[in-house]
Amino acid sequence: MTLISGNANSSLTETASALHRFNRYEIKYLMQESDIPDFRHRLQERMLADSHQKNNESTRVSSLYYDTKDLRCYWEKIEGLRFRRKLRIRIYGEPFSINDDSLAFVEIKQRVNRVTQKRRIPLSYADARILCDKRENPEHANARPEFVNEILSFSETLNLQPTAITSYHREAFIGTDADNGVRVTIDHRVRGRNKDFYLGADSTNQFIIPPHLAIVELKANDRVPSWFTDLAAQQNLSTVRISKYCQSIESHEMGARAQQHRREFPEEVER
Repeated sequence: MTLISGNANSSLTETASALHRFNRYEIKYLMQESDIPDFRHRLQERMLADSHQKNNESTRVSSLYYDTKDLRCYWEKIEGLRFRRKLRIRIYGEPFSINDDSLAFVEIKQRVNRVTQKRRIPLSYADARILCDKRENPEHANARPEFVNEILSFSETLNLQPTAITSYHREAFIGTDADNGVRVTIDHRVRGRNKDFYLGADSTNQFIIPPHLAIVELKANDRVPSWFTDLAAQQNLSTVRISKYCQSIESHEMGARAQQHRREFPEEVER
């Protein structure tokens, strides 16, 4: 593990700023794909499409999660620990377009009581693997030193290993004016695998929720807009506790609810 130094006051200020930007309340729902077009139309009346979406099309999101051999991060989620963390590498784009130079994000997502905090740094995919797999500071990384040190310490202390991949196509919408800070995402065809951990690999993925279902998630800094609460009621949406990482673990015969998952979600595969 290679730690790096930095100005303490600057680091603390930057960390606090990053935490403030990414503090979120998150509410999740499962929705039938057949209901998505009407729901999307209703969102478009209130929100804008995320500027990162090309031609307003969905974006493929692939994430590699790290965990211990005994799945400590998974169990912390299942047991509902009030403070928990997980480490992942995330890339946007189809697998065939991913190479060592692709933009990747190394993220620590943590839960503190009911609030989700996400911090991340942009790196090349090659540097992201050096940081997370080799546990070394990438030579050419222009990253926040205090956060890089936290990643290195987290990974080294728990001996984190590549454990599962999730992949899906995401539509994202952002709020404006009074709804600034509100974000709604719709994740389609949610898949995963527990091998071939190179995110650009041409590998088979297994559906970790049925393909006729999408995951809808509302993220808000302070409050849930009343119009969204009304929309959720009109769509008969009920909140669910669902983790894509946990779903991927359980779909591959690991974790506490593997048998239950197999009964609820018959196996289907897709690249």
